[in-house]
Amino acid sequence: MTKIIEGLVKGNVRSLAKAITVVENDRPGKKELLKAVFPQTGNAYLIGITGPPGAGKSTLTDKLITLLRQQGKTVGVIAVDPSSPFSGGAILGDRIRMQQHALDEGVFIRSMATRSHLGGLAKATVDVIHLLDAAGKDVIIVETVGVGQDEVDIVKIAHTTVVVMVPGLGDAIQIAKAGVMEIADIFAVNKADREGADKLVNELRSMLDMATGDWKPDIFQTVAKNDQGIADLLAGIYQHREFVQNAGLDKEKFKSNVQRELCTYLMDGIVELAQACAGYESLVQAIYQKEMTPLEGAEKLFQEMGINNEWLMVGGDNAEKG
Repeated sequence: MTKIIEGLVKGNVRSLAKAITVVENDRPGKKELLKAVFPQTGNAYLIGITGPPGAGKSTLTDKLITLLRQQGKTVGVIAVDPSSPFSGGAILGDRIRMQQHALDEGVFIRSMATRSHLGGLAKATVDVIHLLDAAGKDVIIVETVGVGQDEVDIVKIAHTTVVVMVPGLGDAIQIAKAGVMEIADIFAVNKADREGADKLVNELRSMLDMATGDWKPDIFQTVAKNDQGIADLLAGIYQHREFVQNAGLDKEKFKSNVQRELCTYLMDGIVELAQACAGYESLVQAIYQKEMTPLEGAEKLFQEMGINNEWLMVGGDNAEKG
């Protein structure tokens, strides 16, 4: 593991790939690895690319990579794909549209499976971001699976979130999906050479006219396959980055991410402890038979683990005490 860590912080591609495999698959050495690299994190800028399936997110990401490399930036890409129901792995594998960068040592692309994790992101995404960050990547792009409204998780980790829209997929329905629409720092109307692009842009502008806050999302029209509008989109991302840094929001984001990671590990640990309890299966059976509620089952498990479970009593006896 020492060699992997040393190679990773030097930006060695093979070491980085091995480290990601260790983290993603919970292999021995994960704890040591994350502890060693964590002090080196917090330098990369995180861009989230999200939107409905068919919007051209992968092509847009590919073009952004090209432009970033022309500017001398090193780039890490996490392409979160659906999981295979058989192997649990990423169905699409490393994105075909990004393979032109495969031999560029300044670019590292990794496909990750969601493994049934809701929210459009793989469970290990944040850990892999730490590895890419520690390996010296200037920009890390996270492209989500494209599951629609559920992929709002991206806003929790990215400094700048780009929501990609496309005409012809039911514009009014897209705009009505507030869960996705409200996370956008920037809108990219891709495939803007299609009929209906101007209508979609106007609908977005009408919606944004009602938006409140210090930042009003910009709208950029792109035709990614033809390299149209990519430079303007990247300039818009840089403009939002300047806003984020001037407002100190990048530091706030890092702190909230740390808290979120801590809670994730806590919840995972509690679930594992609960499932290891001797009475777990019998409790599941009792709940299945409707002999008790899931809330009562959780209370019993917490009691067995020696954990104070008063916080579960919302609306119960404790409510009267407050």
